[in-house]
Amino acid sequence: MKFYAVGGFSEVGKNMVAMEMKNGKTFIVDEGLYLPPIVELEEGKHVPARLREIGALPNDSILSKIKSRIKAQIIGHAHLDHVGAVPYLEKSYKADIYGTPFTMEVLNALARDNDIKLQNKKRVIMPNSSLNVEGTEVEFLHVTHSTLQTAIVAVHDEEGPMVYANDFKFDNTPVIGKKPDYAKLKKLASKGVHTLVVDALYAGAEQKTPSEKIARDMLGDVLLNTNNEDACIVVTTFSSHIARLKSIVDFGKQMDRKILFLGRSLYKYVNAAVRCNLIDFHRDIEMHSYRKDVKKAMKQVNEKRSKYLLVCTGHQGEPGSVLVRMANDQLPFKLKPQDHVIFSSKTIPAPINIANKNALDKKLRENNIRIFSDVHVSGHASKEDLRDIITMLKPKHIIPAHGDMPKLSTLAQLCVEMGYDIGKNVHLVQDGQSLELK
Repeated sequence: MKFYAVGGFSEVGKNMVAMEMKNGKTFIVDEGLYLPPIVELEEGKHVPARLREIGALPNDSILSKIKSRIKAQIIGHAHLDHVGAVPYLEKSYKADIYGTPFTMEVLNALARDNDIKLQNKKRVIMPNSSLNVEGTEVEFLHVTHSTLQTAIVAVHDEEGPMVYANDFKFDNTPVIGKKPDYAKLKKLASKGVHTLVVDALYAGAEQKTPSEKIARDMLGDVLLNTNNEDACIVVTTFSSHIARLKSIVDFGKQMDRKILFLGRSLYKYVNAAVRCNLIDFHRDIEMHSYRKDVKKAMKQVNEKRSKYLLVCTGHQGEPGSVLVRMANDQLPFKLKPQDHVIFSSKTIPAPINIANKNALDKKLRENNIRIFSDVHVSGHASKEDLRDIITMLKPKHIIPAHGDMPKLSTLAQLCVEMGYDIGKNVHLVQDGQSLELK
């Protein structure tokens, strides 16, 4: 068996791997974007050549000699650093694209937004189901994360399954959907897991990642128990975090405020969830995606500011986002002293994100805006969750993923604590490298 680390092993994002079975059949899992350089691009359609130039696309040249052996392009979930490169890379392979309903709806929207017609067939797979791809069983195991219908992917082989658990948490009280299917994970372990590719992003956080229910409680405390009767309230969070958006809407209704969603990415993800019949809160909100629509809506908000709850893009301080334009007086609406801006998010630890967020915070503080930061819990496994999945699956080999070398090494050290050996059955790789796994 062989493993190809295409992207996501030298940076946070750009996730893409290929797993070659003993019989030579090979399966791509994830084709994601590296988001930090994209932040600086102007809004509009993204050109593949430009995306490659700025390092936003995985360099998949390592797969050039084995293209004929690739049997499927499998996408684990709907975050852009896992699905965002599919419209630009999928045509390089004659292999169908597989994903859960929500993931595939987001993929469809990404392709439409960039006027791209996908060349390969799209196959929708329900969570907690499996399919046969030319004699190989591929299993989608339900797990919780910060977007809907996330799957741990298992590609079965006579030597044991290769398991891809890149972005997950063990949330036993999720706001939307069911808790992880531990029974299926244990059943997978009984088949003798050969290799586990696993999310190392927060391996250094010495905790179990808190449930989304905790984030809901935090939001409720800020929205319902803070003096805000005369203030305009703005909340910003990850557009893909549908469960978080549901909580915001629920509290907005309790406050008897009119709820507006502002921004293209919010529209994209909410609409995907609606099309999959995963939510119904869209009936309680107004959505405005394009700039002219946002401007028109903000004129109305300005007249009765305290009657609205605004949910908008801009939690990372992205240039051109609704919140940044609001802070820079580029909309027919001006934030006033003592208005509330709630960041239900964490700043992604990339230099461009940190700089943009600091600039936004500075602007808000200059205007005496009340800022509520980090009203958030992560969607990624922490150290103790990682210990649990390793204990549960008992893999023969472990490959830390989703980070630069310091993050990967932190997870490797946990593996050493658990009896594994770096270089023998824990493998630290970087983008563009491959491994023979026996």
